Amino acid sequence: MGGVPAGAAASPPPRSVRRRRAALLLLAAGVLLVVLSPLVGPVAIPAGTVYALLAHGPGAVGSASTCGGAAVSAGQCRIWAEIVWQTRLPAMILALCAGAILGLSGATLQGVFRNPLADPYLLGLSSGAAMGAAILFVFNVGISEAGVLLPAFAFLGGLIPGLVIFVAGRTGRRSPETLLLTGVALSALFSSFLATFLIYNPLGDLQVSFWLLGGMSDASWLRDAIVFGVVLSVGAVLSVLGRELNLLQLGEDVAQSMGVPVQRVTLVLVLLTTVGTATAVAFTGVIGFVGLVSPHIVRRIVGPDYRRVVPLAGLVGGGFLLLAWDAAQSILPPLVLPVGIPTSFVGAPFFLYLLYRRRATSMGAL
Repeated sequence: MGGVPAGAAASPPPRSVRRRRAALLLLAAGVLLVVLSPLVGPVAIPAGTVYALLAHGPGAVGSASTCGGAAVSAGQCRIWAEIVWQTRLPAMILALCAGAILGLSGATLQGVFRNPLADPYLLGLSSGAAMGAAILFVFNVGISEAGVLLPAFAFLGGLIPGLVIFVAGRTGRRSPETLLLTGVALSALFSSFLATFLIYNPLGDLQVSFWLLGGMSDASWLRDAIVFGVVLSVGAVLSVLGRELNLLQLGEDVAQSMGVPVQRVTLVLVLLTTVGTATAVAFTGVIGFVGLVSPHIVRRIVGPDYRRVVPLAGLVGGGFLLLAWDAAQSILPPLVLPVGIPTSFVGAPFFLYLLYRRRATSMGAL
């Protein structure tokens, strides 16, 4: 009688609707993660007390009433306030900012080289930055000014593999496998340099282990301010260059014909990702797969437009690393695991999935 066919009601919603639902779900999960993360840590603090201390602010705690009615002394309340404001919150913000940098860098590198397997960790940028940062302690260079020199040394170390990858991938005729193996070779090379440095000065092993394992235990408000400034400046420029990244997907010749200075833009993008990765590594250590997973999650939701992928990959990367940090503190309490362990448990299978899916696609095209 002119009604809607019975099968029409069961048809799946349009792609735009599904993407909007996925984006809202991801946003809700991110908000929930940020709200619950202050509760996570090796020291058990009642949830009501944590939120009461957050509401009180970072000021001095005068009495036990500041802890939200918990039956504790004023001294215990001050200790909890110190943990919440000087340990948990700085670590949370550092995880968000460092993860955002790695997500931004991963999305940018995947766009520059038109390679879904590109990642600061897999391409050797993290290993190079870790080697540069390790020099500071192994050779006792400017220890008193480590807060300033640490990012500089990490940047110089990450710059070397960044330039090598730039030369290897700038022609656009390198296969993804060649680019990937170049990064693996660079990582092995810098790991060898690092092992050699430790043999030269074994006492530096304790300090260097921080970069090799990754973590937020040394977070502070000063470090948060530095990383936050980098993520804002680098992220702004990378997001503005989203149009150029879109054009690069059509090939260097097409992009050049449409007014994109390919060599200059590529160099700027690689250098900016090197700056961001070096800063993240300098303060959090070598953390893998954040830059690989985040852009793929975003592309599943918003599509391939890099004007959206790049900034949103930063947001997803921050949430991913914060979730990994919460897991690192919760798996074996009161021990705090290196944050690279949870990210590798997620990222390594995801990487294998991408690699074998690409191989199956290539074989199917023959």
